[in-house]
Amino acid sequence: MRTLVLALLLGLATAFVPLAPLQRPAASCARSSDVSMIRHGVKLKRLGRPADQRKALLRSLTTELIRHGRIKSTLVKCKEVRKTADHMVTLAKDGSLHARRQALGYIYDKQLVHALFEQAPERYADRKGGYTRVLKDGYRRGDNSEMAIIELL
Repeated sequence: MRTLVLALLLGLATAFVPLAPLQRPAASCARSSDVSMIRHGVKLKRLGRPADQRKALLRSLTTELIRHGRIKSTLVKCKEVRKTADHMVTLAKDGSLHARRQALGYIYDKQLVHALFEQAPERYADRKGGYTRVLKDGYRRGDNSEMAIIELL
């Protein structure tokens, strides 16, 4: 009986002794859940889509922007389309065969590429960049996404 009481008191006494926090070894990670990846040097947003859908979306939005001169979409998409649209206008200002083939590989409409390469050199001759403008346009009613208008200057 005495030993049982002594063991119980010893067990209670060790329960209140603070233990040192567990230290993880710094050099190795035992589980993959311990590793957090950092996206170094990422050039564009993921837009909540897989890579193939994201590329197709940006191609179609760039094609429609060049076709119509102005489109309305979410702010994040407009900011991403701005990069590709400015690049297409830069290729059109260059006007070389290689630049034309690069634009044909990206823009969906062949006649649109030819029209862009005819009009861009004189239209943007005095500009060295910044061929598009993004204007905020409030919030979408359904999901409260921030909307924007992107237009060619």
